[in-house]
Amino acid sequence: MDEDLQLRRELSERIERRRASIGAYLKRTRPRLSRLSTASIVGSSVVAALTAGPGIGKQDFTNSVASILSLEDSAVVWQSLCLLATVLSVAVALTTHFATSKGRAEQISAAETCNAELDGLQTALTFGTLPLDEAVRLYQQYSVKAAFVADLPRSGA
Repeated sequence: MDEDLQLRRELSERIERRRASIGAYLKRTRPRLSRLSTASIVGSSVVAALTAGPGIGKQDFTNSVASILSLEDSAVVWQSLCLLATVLSVAVALTTHFATSKGRAEQISAAETCNAELDGLQTALTFGTLPLDEAVRLYQQYSVKAAFVADLPRSGA
């Protein structure tokens, strides 16, 4: 029985380390995805605003802006706005790509699911009557869902 208890402790420690690795991944990845999504939304809105003035106000808009900026030629206004909108559109496209590449949202969801399942497993292992071989099988089944998460180095190692 002592060997079974020792193996349960080792599995429990392994589960804790895995959950810590997943927690560190989520702590790093969630804010990054949120920032990229926010930048994409804000950038798209700015592009729309840059093109709305000349599009809606036409020549009156560009003449007014040229007058405010003391420009002799109002064509400089719409050319500048279009160039800025183009550059910002490319930046928004790249930001959107980085936010969606590698299925980050799906990875975050998988990591959160794995973390919750491991939490339940740890509780069942500690307080339940879950056989050790079943607990090991479940640990392997749950852990593979977040195989993309690197393990943290062992403390003291």
